[in-house]
This record gives sequence, C-alpha cells and structure tokens, in this order.
Amino acid sequence: MTHYTRDELAALHDELVDNDPTLRADGGTVPADDPPVVVKVGGARAVDPAGAVEDVSHLVANGRDVVVVHGGSTAVDDTLEALGEEPNYVETPSGVVGRFTDERTMEVFSMVMPGKLNTDLVVTLREAGVDALGLSGVDGGLLTGPRKSAVRVVEDGKKKIKRGDHSGKITDVNAGLLETLLGDGYVPVVTVPMLADDGVAVNADADRAAAAVAGALGAELVVLTDVSGVYENPDDEATLIDSVTTGAEFEALESAAEGFMTKKVMAAKEALTGGASKVIVADANVNSPIVEALNGGGTHVHAAALAEEVDA
Repeated sequence: MTHYTRDELAALHDELVDNDPTLRADGGTVPADDPPVVVKVGGARAVDPAGAVEDVSHLVANGRDVVVVHGGSTAVDDTLEALGEEPNYVETPSGVVGRFTDERTMEVFSMVMPGKLNTDLVVTLREAGVDALGLSGVDGGLLTGPRKSAVRVVEDGKKKIKRGDHSGKITDVNAGLLETLLGDGYVPVVTVPMLADDGVAVNADADRAAAAVAGALGAELVVLTDVSGVYENPDDEATLIDSVTTGAEFEALESAAEGFMTKKVMAAKEALTGGASKVIVADANVNSPIVEALNGGGTHVHAAALAEEVDA
C-alpha cells in the first residue's frame, strides 16, 4: 500500500480539482443545476472583503457561477468631505434613511464607485486567481429603470417633496449579458450607477441592485454585512433569526429590522419576489464568510416565506 504525506495528499486533491471543476473541497460535487451565487459586499468601514475574495476564488474553482455586487457609500462620503461637500441623507415617510443624490454628489459617486472601488475590487479578485470583469449598471444597459427626480421626505416632522434627486429604481436587468459572461468563465463585478429611462446615469441602492441581479438570475443571494444577520433584538446577538420560511416569520423579520438592516430586508423581499431562490444575510468578517453562509450561517430567508405571503 502506498503511503502519502499530508502535503502529497493536498497536491493530489488540487490536481483532481483542476481536472474536475465540479469537485468540492469536501469531496462531493457541485450539481450542474446549482443556482448562481450573487454576493453583495458592503461598503462600510467595518466590512473586510478579504474573506469574501478568498471564498469567491474557492467557489469558482469548484464550478459555481458567482456574481459580485458591491457598495461603497462610506468611500463616497469620505470623498465628498475631502472636497468640502456635505453628504446629504434624508428620511422617507416610511422611516427609511437614504442618500439624496444631487448633481454634485452624482459626479463624485460616478468617480468613486465604478472608477476607484470597482477597479480595486477587480484587481484584488484577479490577484486571487479569479477572472473578474468590472461592470457598472450603465454598461450594456445592465441595470435600467425609471428615474426618481423628486422624493418624498420627512424634515422637522413634516412631509415634503425634495426635487433634484439623481436616483432611480431598477426594474430591468440585462441577465443575458451576465449569463454570457458567466458562460465564458468570467466573474462579473457589478456596481451602480444604473441607467435611467431618460438616458442619464443615476444612483441606486447597492443592496437592491444585488437583489435585482439575483432575481434575474434565479440565484442565491448572500448579503454580507458587519453583523451576523438579523436579530429579534438588535442589541442582543443571541436573538439571531436563523431561518425564515413562512409569511408570519417574514413579517416578524420585517418588524425586527432596524436602521441599515431595513434596506437589507427590503432587498431580500425584492430578490425573492423577482425569482431568487434564497437570500442570506451574514457576517462578512468571519472566516470563509460566503461558504459559511451557504452552509447555514446567518439569517436564511427562503422563497416559501414570500410565496405564502403572495398566496394569502
């Protein structure tokens, strides 16, 4: 009987993976009908993308289609402040806080998101052996929809209409473009802006962009953030909601979401309504964050929860 050292066994395993791209690290295989994975990488200072980059490399090497969508609001704010501009956030009547994108902010946004951040992430992925290709929502008409030139806001307790906004709502995704790239072995790295119906590049929420992409591809959406998922009590990590499978559980999830998590739950709903198979909200800062999320970590929101809501 031949005896191998640990290093020799590892080398044999790597050779097998190279010769069979469906082989998984655990010795099984990736089923041919596994849906793509769309990974939303957050733009907050507390989110480290290093673990996600390693996982994307691992998944792609093991035969899984992956699309990366990234945010970057923190970097946009930092750049605005460096230029002597003040970031402008508003609250909607429903209590959601979001950016108001005036013309100057849109100029900075276009510089930072598809310019610096997307390029930096593509470079990092390529250094990890991933054949990454950067795209904004404008490229190839990837992300399109109506422009919202005016938004309803609450200021000093009063509802107002604020005009001059450069943002939009994504209603269409050029899924054929993404499928072509995936079929050719690329990993699309997607960011906003989107292309509005008046032909202008405008801002859009990155979580909701990821939701639109996941819905269009019928993918599993992994939303990486700086906490372990959605908590019943946002101040108590022991109250993590690990699974949502019914309409009642989804209502409880919506009630529990506060602050930035409100948009992530909203994005989860849009993704599942649009055709995504599952949405996972998970911690970006653990070891192997994407693999851990796919294997049960974080908050898993299943399509059945929304199907039940629709049927009700």
